[in-house]
Order: sequence, then structure tokens, then C-alpha cells
Amino acid sequence: MILPPALLEVSGIAVIDSTTVACIQDENGIVFIYDLVKKEVTDHFIFHYPGDYEGIASVAGSFYVLRSDGTIFETRPNRSADFTQQLSSTGGPPADYEGLCYDRRNHRLLIVPKSNPEKESGDPERHPVYGLDLISDNPGWKNVLEFDLPAIASYASENDINTPGDKSKISLKVSGIAIHPLTDLIFVISAANRMLFVFNEDGAVNYIEKLDPDLFSMPEGISFHDNGDMLISNEGSVNPPTILLFKYQQP
Repeated sequence: MILPPALLEVSGIAVIDSTTVACIQDENGIVFIYDLVKKEVTDHFIFHYPGDYEGIASVAGSFYVLRSDGTIFETRPNRSADFTQQLSSTGGPPADYEGLCYDRRNHRLLIVPKSNPEKESGDPERHPVYGLDLISDNPGWKNVLEFDLPAIASYASENDINTPGDKSKISLKVSGIAIHPLTDLIFVISAANRMLFVFNEDGAVNYIEKLDPDLFSMPEGISFHDNGDMLISNEGSVNPPTILLFKYQQP
């Protein structure tokens, strides 16, 4: 599906229901509602000032939007921008935060930086994932998961994954994250090297796939329908922005 020019820089998507998806782009504080059947934007609303917005999650009628500095905003459709509230300032170290999704099982948001922000002060071989509890009276970020970077490199080498550069130095540059609703596997996409990573709930690498550059010009957003069908959005550049649908196939 080709998206309209207003979503040229689509940076995040979140499935609302079987026919609609919420989209954001990384310049304006606007949520766009896209109809997958009509293949058009059917609504949009301003939630905040222009900024670098990278991720969106849909939770029980509310939308949570991640700004690249780690600030998270909560908003609802058909309300004025005055309704928007800043749910959380950055709860992790300074970084470029790009991945946001809803963890339904634990009723929390998962927030992921593009790169490991703790490589100088913490463990340089682990990529952190932060959680923000949505039911706690005192919400705060917690390090809830870590991706093992050497294990990712080993998997790529053992399975002859065609990665850019030296396979032993494969980089995990997160641009989007989502949890599969039927398997609870964690899917991570990387626009920088056009790759899809799949992890178990404990962060162990389960699968890696090199994405076809003819289809995935710049994969920035990922989300799932309840039946397991996967959506991936691509920013436009030479090619137009798109949302691609992949039907779930039971193993």
C-alpha cells in the first residue's frame, strides 16, 4: 500500500483494529488514521508541537507517542491538543530512542534506543529494552530486557546471514519493535541495515532475516493484527512511503 505524501517520513505505526492503523511521521506532532481497506487517510489530529517522533502504540483508545529524546506523550483522537499529556520524560540514559510498542501481557510500554546508550558506562555487549508500567501509581522506566549482541553476531555467522560489513561486528540499529500477539516473540526492525530480528521473551535471538531492499526502502515501523498478520511501514525517499502486509503462517 502506497501512503500519501503527508506520510512520506512515516516513522511509526500501530494497529487499531482489523482495518485501521495509526501512523506518525518524524517531523510533525500529528497522528494519522489510515484505512487499510480504503487505502487512504480517513482522519488525523494534532497532539503536540512539531518534533522528532519515532514510535506509536495503541492501547484501549489511547495513543502513546515516543519522541526521539525519550519523552512519551499520551493522547486520544478527536480531542484538542490540550488533552495531550506528557506521560514520561526520559527514564533511561541520553540516547536516540526509536522503538515503542505495547506489551499486552505485562500492561507496559517497551521503549528501545536505536543503539546501546550504555556502551561506555555499562555492558557494551548488551542492548537494553526499557519498560514503562501503565498501571503503576509511580510509573518509571525499568530495564526489563537485554539483547545479547555477540549472540546476534554468532547467529548471523552460523546461518550465513548476509549483513553489511563484518558479520562479527553486526550492529543492532533499532527502528521499530512489536510483540507477536500469538507467540509473544519480539520483532525488531532495523532501517539502517534493512534487517528483521526476532527474539524470545528473555531476549535470546530466535531468527534474523535480511530484508529485500526493493521492498523495504527504509523500514521504520512494525505492528501486528490480532490474528498474527504483520505490518511494516517504510519511509519514502526515492520510492514512495509504504505499508506492507504479511500474512501469518502457523509453524
